[in-house]
Amino acid sequence: MKKVNFFDTTLRDGEQSAGVNLNRKEKLEIAKQLERLGMDIIEAGFPASSKGDFYSVQEIAKTVRNCSVTGLARSVKHDIDAAWEALKDGSEPRLHVFIATSPIHRQYKLKMTEDEVIENAVQAVQYAAKFFPVIQWSAEDACRTELPYLAKIVEKVIEAGANVINIPDTVGYINPIEYGKIFEYLKNNVKNIDKVILSAHCHDDLGMAVANSLSAIEHGAGQIEGTINGIGERAGNAALEEVAVALHIRKDHYKVETNIRLEEIKRTSDLVSKLTGMIVPPNKAIVGNNAFAHESGIHQDGVLKEKTTYEIISPQLVGVQTNSLVLGKHSGRHAFRVKLKELGFSLEDEAINRLFEEFKLLSEKKKELTEDDLVALVLEEQLKGEDGTYELISLQVNYGTEGVPTATVTLKGHDGSILQEAATGNGSVEAIYNTLERCMKQSITLLDYRIQSNSSGRDALAQVYVKVRVDDLEMGGRGIAQDVLAASAKAYINAVNRAILLKYTSKENLQTTI
Repeated sequence: MKKVNFFDTTLRDGEQSAGVNLNRKEKLEIAKQLERLGMDIIEAGFPASSKGDFYSVQEIAKTVRNCSVTGLARSVKHDIDAAWEALKDGSEPRLHVFIATSPIHRQYKLKMTEDEVIENAVQAVQYAAKFFPVIQWSAEDACRTELPYLAKIVEKVIEAGANVINIPDTVGYINPIEYGKIFEYLKNNVKNIDKVILSAHCHDDLGMAVANSLSAIEHGAGQIEGTINGIGERAGNAALEEVAVALHIRKDHYKVETNIRLEEIKRTSDLVSKLTGMIVPPNKAIVGNNAFAHESGIHQDGVLKEKTTYEIISPQLVGVQTNSLVLGKHSGRHAFRVKLKELGFSLEDEAINRLFEEFKLLSEKKKELTEDDLVALVLEEQLKGEDGTYELISLQVNYGTEGVPTATVTLKGHDGSILQEAATGNGSVEAIYNTLERCMKQSITLLDYRIQSNSSGRDALAQVYVKVRVDDLEMGGRGIAQDVLAASAKAYINAVNRAILLKYTSKENLQTTI
C-alpha cells in the first residue's frame, strides 16, 4: 500500500489559537508525545519569529530523534538562517518555506508581480538547498490561485530543489471535489511533479478540513498536515486523529498506510487539551467523551448484542481505557518512577523527587489516584513560576450566604518581595481576582473562565482555565488543585506570568497561517 506521511503543526499553527501560549517545557512534552504517536514530521515552530520560538525549536530538534523536525520560514534569508541554526542538530532537519501566490495576496500583501513572486520563491529554495537536505515549499492561499500560475511556480521551485510541495487551503475556502481537482491538475501539468511529494494543509473555516485532506489523498497527496484536536487559527486545522482513524477504518477505500500508533491518540489529545487549555467538545469525533456513548435504547440494545451494529471504532483502538487505580499511598518511589515513564514522561531525578513528595501528600487526601492524577501532578510541576514571575504563597477566602466574599492573598513578587492584599467581590472567585490585581498593581481583564474536574468523584482534582488581557496582550493560563478556588488563583497567576515572560522575550508579530 502507498505510505502517507503525517505532518503535525500543533506547535506552530496550533499554538496560534487565540489565547494559547505554550512555554518551552510544554512544547517539549507535546513533541515527545507526538514522536510516540508516530508522527513523521513535527513542525516545532517559527524560529525567526522570536527568541522563545527559536530556542523551543532548537531543543525539540535536539531531543526528538525518531521523526523529522521542521521550522517555518518566510522567503527571506534571515528566516532561513534562523531555521538552520535552530534545526541543524536534528536527525533530519528540514525547512518549511512559503510565499503567497493568490492574486489577492500578490496585490495587497506582497505588492509583487507574478514574476517577482516566482523569482523570490526560487531564490529562497536555492538558498535553503545550501543547508537543508529536505525542503518543503508552500504556496500560501494556493486554493485561490490561478491554476496555470500555480503549476508554473510549482515547476520552478521543484527545479530549484524543493522536495515537498504543499498546497494549502489557507482560508478554508475550498470543497473536497475542487481540492482534488487541484492535485489532479498539478499532476497533469507540472512536468517534474514526480520528483516531489504533494502535501495537503487544510483549514476548517467551512468545516471541511478533514474531508478536504482525505480528498487530497484520493488524488495523489503523499503527506497530510494538521493538528491534534484540530486546533489552530480561526476555526482550526484538519484534526490529524480523525484523518488517521478514517484511513485505518476505511483502508479498503483509501488503500494507504501510515506510521501513526492509534493507541496513543487519546493520550496525545488529552495532553494537548490540558496544556493549551482548549477543552475537547464532548461530541468531538474520535476523542470526545461522548464518542463511544450510546443513549438511544435501540442503539444500546444493538451494541449489547453485537458491538459492530453501531460502533465502527472501538475505544481501545484509540487508547480509551478504564481509568483505574494505578498507585496508592503505600506505593514506593521506584513504582512511582516506573509509572511516570510508562506515561511517557522523562524527568530529572530532582523533579521526580519533588513530584513524589507531592504525590504522597495527595495520596493522603485522595483515596484513588489515577493516571490522570499523575499527569496532573507533572503538569502542575511545569506551572511553577520562573525567575521574574509571581508565586502564590497563601490564599484565604471568607464566604457566606449572608456576608461579603473576601479574599486575602500572599504572593512572592516578580522581584522577590512579599506582597499581601485583601479585597472583596460579588463571589469568591471575583474576590480572589480583585485581590490578585491589587497585588500585581496592573490592569488585568478577565476574558474567559472555565472549570472542569480531572476525573470522576468528589475528590477529583479541579482544573481551571482562564484567559486574561494584561495591557494589550491576551494570554491563557491554567491551574490545578484539589480546591476549586486555589486552582482559580493559580490559573490567573499563571496567565499573568506567561504575559510577563512573553514581553521579556520580545515576541514579534510574525505568526502566519499557511
